[in-house]
Amino acid sequence: MIDRYLLRYFLAVVDNGTFSGGAAQANVSQPTLSVGIAKLERLLGTTLFQRSSQRVHLTDAGTRFLTHARRIEGAFNDAELAGKGAKAMPLVRLGVLGSIATDLIAAAYERARLADSQARVELVEGTERELVSHVARGRVDAALTLVGRGGDRFLEEPLHEEGYALALPTSHPLGDEAVIAAEMLASEVMIVRRHCEALSETSRHFTERGVRPFFALRSTNDDKVLKMVAAGLGITVMPEGHCAPGVARPRMAGFTPRRTIGLLYAAHAEALKQDVSPIIDALRHVLGARKQGGGKNGPGST
Repeated sequence: MIDRYLLRYFLAVVDNGTFSGGAAQANVSQPTLSVGIAKLERLLGTTLFQRSSQRVHLTDAGTRFLTHARRIEGAFNDAELAGKGAKAMPLVRLGVLGSIATDLIAAAYERARLADSQARVELVEGTERELVSHVARGRVDAALTLVGRGGDRFLEEPLHEEGYALALPTSHPLGDEAVIAAEMLASEVMIVRRHCEALSETSRHFTERGVRPFFALRSTNDDKVLKMVAAGLGITVMPEGHCAPGVARPRMAGFTPRRTIGLLYAAHAEALKQDVSPIIDALRHVLGARKQGGGKNGPGST
């Protein structure tokens, strides 16, 4: 018989990618957790993890076991709530790409909460690579990230396509322009979004036109970038979905990269695509209704 604490140890390692992180999550020492994982592997008669010096990875057997472990742990939680007289509400663990506009995520959550005030959502932020890993390991049920990138490893659901545009203060002399040529920005101070998936294309676009600016800030925090743009620290290039007071979003002439935002579903949670989940339904509505525009309010404004 498999004790519940062994399942929790297993899931803690999966969620953290290391035995040390799993031990911290499970609130036990690393040797205690390692002994527990070894016991679980003996009970199952198979190896669940491939160990390395940096991270651990699920074996094929571990990946198969993960689906059952998640389901069993969820049933335990539901049983505990039922015993307390509380209604068990499904938890949706949603990965979110860091470069997706915060206001889109907030609007989707607000809509989901209004649809069902008892709905439970756990948001897990990450890079594109981190989210793919989370989906593969079952750390999240689905991830709102870039899709259509040529892989068929996961079930995908495209929701929204957008391009990239400049972000500059509305008080800028070019703030009222709908389209701006890169050559007109040769003397501008700029901000680098270090996590941007179009960073190399952006750099190439400017370099080919003789624009080699001074960079006043390098950041992976888009909300900070928008505030500093509004304050006049510098200008940048961002996905069209980002907007903020005091920031104009004109397009850049000849710059055509686009990205598709959508959902990647983990193998254990593919049913979410058909199930009526408040957060999934809200994301479909908010991202599907996103309008494209131009001028001072910028592309992606509603």
